[in-house]
Amino acid sequence: MKIKLNQLAITLSAAVAFTACRTQNRIVGMDNIHTSRPTMQSLTPLAPRGMVYVPAGTIVEKEDNKDTSVVKTAPKVVTVSAFFMDQTEVTNKQYRTFVDWVADSVVVTDYLKDEKYFQKVKKAPVAKLSKSKATVAEVGAPLFIDSTKRIDWSKVGNMKEPLWKTADPAIKGLLYGKLYTMINGKPALLPGKVVYRYDRLSVDRNGSSKYITDTVSVVPTPKVWSNDFPNSQMEVMDNNYYTNIGYDEYPVVGVNWKQARAYTNWRSKMINATAGEVSLVRMYNLQYNLPTEAQWEYAASKDLKPEDFDKLSTVSIKQREGRKTKKVDALGVNFKQQEGDYRKDGGTYTMHVKSYAPNSLGLYNMMGNVAEWTLDAFSPSYRELVHDLNPVLLYDAADTESEAMRRKVVRGGSWKDNADLLTPSTRAYEIQNVGHSYIGFRCVMPAPDVVMEQTKTRK
Repeated sequence: MKIKLNQLAITLSAAVAFTACRTQNRIVGMDNIHTSRPTMQSLTPLAPRGMVYVPAGTIVEKEDNKDTSVVKTAPKVVTVSAFFMDQTEVTNKQYRTFVDWVADSVVVTDYLKDEKYFQKVKKAPVAKLSKSKATVAEVGAPLFIDSTKRIDWSKVGNMKEPLWKTADPAIKGLLYGKLYTMINGKPALLPGKVVYRYDRLSVDRNGSSKYITDTVSVVPTPKVWSNDFPNSQMEVMDNNYYTNIGYDEYPVVGVNWKQARAYTNWRSKMINATAGEVSLVRMYNLQYNLPTEAQWEYAASKDLKPEDFDKLSTVSIKQREGRKTKKVDALGVNFKQQEGDYRKDGGTYTMHVKSYAPNSLGLYNMMGNVAEWTLDAFSPSYRELVHDLNPVLLYDAADTESEAMRRKVVRGGSWKDNADLLTPSTRAYEIQNVGHSYIGFRCVMPAPDVVMEQTKTRK
């Protein structure tokens, strides 16, 4: 029996067919568009650059780790709708672009204040007042003046160096000691001076929401490696990891939960400013965000088999008993193989974001390498509090609240963790305004739900 797709599926099928047409340099007739069936592979080209399409699905969220030191959670069946997800963790280069953008914004607006760096905005004419009624504007005249000033980024710096690193002595004199300083002969931004302000929806402990203006210092935690490992020689990592081009394609670390959320907001603004008129992003007003716990677990466990979990469980048991373990080749994971052995998987610290093979969705390093921030606030009774459709536990804690209220969920385990933390269902947490050398993040974006496969229902 031929089943008609809903209007949304037809629209996306048309876009998919159009993408395929351009690739193969041919034209497909409208008849073919209406009879085509979207697939995961055909929808991925519609994803924003660097992301893959994750179809809707159901997962049993359960705790499969037997370690008593890890937080246990009750099983729960949940459904997540379709979404796009970054293939990799956000890299140093990607995050540095964000920080440089914020720093240059501060330079232009707070220090230079030169009109040449701003776009020429056409002001609407001021409404003329009627002589007979001074409080009533003349009919047909605009009632406002557009005083918004926007930075003209074509006048700011160049593609190789941001404006705040300029060699212009006049500008350097304005910025040195106020916006940046010199460390090991290199300019380094002062964390408290480079802040990003944006409006977002805030949720309190009663579930009520309102829009607030958040101000976030975006520079990653300085000397994060030495902070995490105080009795270890980490100066080389402190001095090079974030800034050296050799680490450009490694996952950014030292970024806390609030900074990661600020990055997703900025990235949404960037893609909306450059998206084409007919893009999915603009058509559905799609925004980047951190993945929810459910989205992350669903994507991470998409093609794992029971024997894969058994293999990790065996490794974790041997680690606790002090026995030697073999590296988990089949999973492709960067983690601590046994006490004191960080190197057996190929990397001592983090590794390139495309190390190992991706899973069937095209996602790299969902487990290991760096643990990843999720959107959810942490609660041991999380699954009793959330819905079974697109579950998420939102709570925006003030920095003055207790640590228990400021906990956010971290998933995936990292390069310095043993096998206990590497299963998709194992939960951990960190304080929302604390960054570490073993925690990074990746972004997601909602995707229109498309009928991928249909099954008969009972009459």
